This record gives sequence, C-alpha cells and structure tokens, in this order.
Amino acid sequence: MRIVIDNAAFSGDDIHFDDFKALGEVVYINEPTRAELYAAAAGCDAIIVNKVVIDREFLDACPTIKYVGVFATGYNVVDTALCRERGVTVCNVPGYSTDAVAQHVFALMLSIFGQIPRYAASVAAGDWTRSRTFCYFPWRTFELAGKTIGILGYGSIGRAVAKIAEAFGMNVAVSTRTPPKDCPYKLLPLEEMLAVSDVVTLHCPLNASTGGIINSRTIAMMKDGAVLINTARGGLVDEEALRAALESGKLSAAGLDVVAAEPMRADNPLLKAKNCLITPHIAWAPLETRLRLLKIAAENLRLFMEGKPQNVVN
Repeated sequence: MRIVIDNAAFSGDDIHFDDFKALGEVVYINEPTRAELYAAAAGCDAIIVNKVVIDREFLDACPTIKYVGVFATGYNVVDTALCRERGVTVCNVPGYSTDAVAQHVFALMLSIFGQIPRYAASVAAGDWTRSRTFCYFPWRTFELAGKTIGILGYGSIGRAVAKIAEAFGMNVAVSTRTPPKDCPYKLLPLEEMLAVSDVVTLHCPLNASTGGIINSRTIAMMKDGAVLINTARGGLVDEEALRAALESGKLSAAGLDVVAAEPMRADNPLLKAKNCLITPHIAWAPLETRLRLLKIAAENLRLFMEGKPQNVVN
C-alpha cells in the first residue's frame, strides 16, 4: 500500500511515523500546493490529512485513493458525502485530545480570571522589585467558584469540561443539539444558556448549522461582562462581532485557541483586540496527545486494510 501523510502539524523531533511505515510505502507532504499534492498522491491508496482539503477536485485528480484518514476528531476538511459516493472510506480519531483540550480550556480561563499573563509580564518588567508592599494587585482577579459555565456541545470534551468545572465549584449549564439522557447538568436552549452564563465555552463541530453561531445577535443575549472560550473551531465565531463586543466591554474577555483562518492573518480583527488571549491552536498538542493521535490513526488504517474499519464517519 502507498500512503500519503500530511505531517505539517507534527513539527519537532519527538514524533515518528513507524506505525505507518509498517503498513506500506509512506510519502510525506507538508503544506503542499495543489499541484504538489496531486503529484505526491498519484497512484496512492490512502491519504492521512490534517488541514489538506479532500474535495471533488482532489478525488478526480487521484482516483486510486480508497481511504482518507484524518489526524483529528473534526473532519470538515473532507467532503464525506462525495467520498461515500466514490467508495472512499473516511475515518477520524475521536476522543484522542479530550483531556488535553479540557485542560487548555481551564488554562485559558484561569489565565483570564487570574490575570496571570498580565501579572507575569509585570513581574518580568521589574514591577514587583519596586513594590513597597509584599504584593501588589493593580488588576482585579476573580474566583471560578460560584460562576456559571455554559457549555455548547456535550461530546467527550464538553463532558470533561463540565466535570472539571464542577470540581472548581462552578455551576454548569449545557446546550446541545441532541439532549443526552445521562446529563446530570442543567440542559438549556442556546438562548437561555447564553443569558445565564458567566463563561461560555464552545465544544460543538463546525458545520452549516453552527458556522458563526457566536455573532452579534447571540453575543447580545450573553451576560454583560461574560467571557468566551473557544478551543473548537474558529469558524464558530464571527470575529468582527467578537472584536466589537470586547472593545465595547459587552464581553470582558475571550480566550481562543482557534481562529477562522489559520495560520492567523496579520489583518485578523482579534489580533489586537482588547482583553483577547489567543494561543496558536495548541490545545491538542501535548506530547502524550500527539502520540495517541498517531497510534489511533495508524490503527484505523491497519484495520481498514484488514477489512474491519473503525471510526468511519461516512
């Protein structure tokens, strides 16, 4: 089997692809042009992608492809319906990053509520050495306990976030398209969840119904001074509307690990927005998480080759 691997997201020397090498001949691509992509994938049987778009043009150019794997839980870069029509199996890697992303949600939240980046920068600038008292606190900090966190989406990550929030003493409200039977938390329609939440965190997939779900209309429904956290997909948020809400003070802060166009563009309206803490799509990236992702992605392909595919999404 000839396998094409999009390794653009796996920089550094702490990751290897030995599990894939055991399955066949491996060809690596890293941010290819479309022409380079088609040349690399010509005659290949399988391709494993992260951000490479698999659409009609690709399938027409590479008709031998029978398997598309995704180095992610989300698979919005793949036209799954067309793949199904063409007899191409598409598999994702669900659940690999649950703990890492939930951890990052609270890293962002604690940084915002504790003003940690601001205070750390102040100390590094020597402000504490000039203080007359043992501590100084020019910027207010706040407790998480007693706050209400609204979770949009109740998959594995949403569930993990709810559990951690409960441990912090937060009140949990959940809004999800398909209400689960086993949810121990308050289930609310989106509008009600937004209205009661001090923090809103996004954990739903990006699709036609969720694109831009956080916009000027839904932001207006949120509590004055609420905080928005997004570690899911940048396209869930209207970035101009979020910038306006931060600048006006309607929202007190935002913690983002994703933006609509990545890598982030120099003209992104959130780049210099007030009280906007942004990390470069790293919630999924702890070493243990990446190793788990590679192992499961390779296992998906191995099982497909054996006629027993798992994690099929189409």
